Amino acid sequence: MAVSKQDHAANVVVTGEEPQEGLSCLVPPVHRQTTARSLTSEENEKLCGDQTLVSDFKQMKLEKEAQKNWDLFYKRNTTNFFKDRHWTTREFEELKACHKCEAQRLVLLEAGCGVGNCIFPLLEEDPSLFVYACDFSPRAVEFVKQHNLYCPERCTVFQCDLTKDDLQVHIPEASVDVATLIFVLSAVHPDRMHQALCNIFRVLKPGGIILFRDYGLYDHAMMRFKAGNKLGENFYVRQDGTRAYFFSKECLADLFNGAGFENVTNDYVLRETVNKKEGLCVTRVFLQSKFRRPAWPQSS
Repeated sequence: MAVSKQDHAANVVVTGEEPQEGLSCLVPPVHRQTTARSLTSEENEKLCGDQTLVSDFKQMKLEKEAQKNWDLFYKRNTTNFFKDRHWTTREFEELKACHKCEAQRLVLLEAGCGVGNCIFPLLEEDPSLFVYACDFSPRAVEFVKQHNLYCPERCTVFQCDLTKDDLQVHIPEASVDVATLIFVLSAVHPDRMHQALCNIFRVLKPGGIILFRDYGLYDHAMMRFKAGNKLGENFYVRQDGTRAYFFSKECLADLFNGAGFENVTNDYVLRETVNKKEGLCVTRVFLQSKFRRPAWPQSS
């Protein structure tokens, strides 16, 4: 998480996580809470006044060109936009080396792997880990395959649209211990999120868990979108054509419960981020959550 030179979340100066060229200083501590951030009267007035939606024609065009827009994002930024996510094992103990013996290994799915900023630190840390990794962007998948730590014996990477491509083409049913959805679901159209979660559900083992982190309701990036960028409630389009949804914890729980998952944890994470050069101090809001596929068979 950081303030950066360029905002990919709202065309201003904040991003969902720390880019390679970040200018920021993070202000401790991280604050977790169960309720949404309170809005100022000015923020509330701005949200209430921004009710005009992007036209249906443009929205259909954005959906049709979603893959192309993410491919162009990786063409422009290659592997240089985000730093490696070394924080994931600190935040999610499920990603730590937890095999009971040398013959047992953790099987991970990273849904929306980007260029590998999460998987390669994990592969380095746990020699027994096996990773399935997929991304919407074919270009991102190629960057993963070109990484010097990529090893087909330890990592299977493939292009996939989670909303329509069956993961079981590449992953055996009920074979994954842990799946990650880190700044991924927010890029999916709200009408298609259910399909993506059901897709992941089928490849998780009974008792398997999804680790989730993404944009939370009233994050600074959401508050900085200007009029003309709104696609729907809490859903916006960036200047480059990629999209971002900002989750409430209630909405997120309903989505996962509707796909068959049970709640483990589901909280807002708030943190102030400072850009000394720009003289900015902003509040970032994320949802950090865990959802489990039930260990028992579900009734019809």
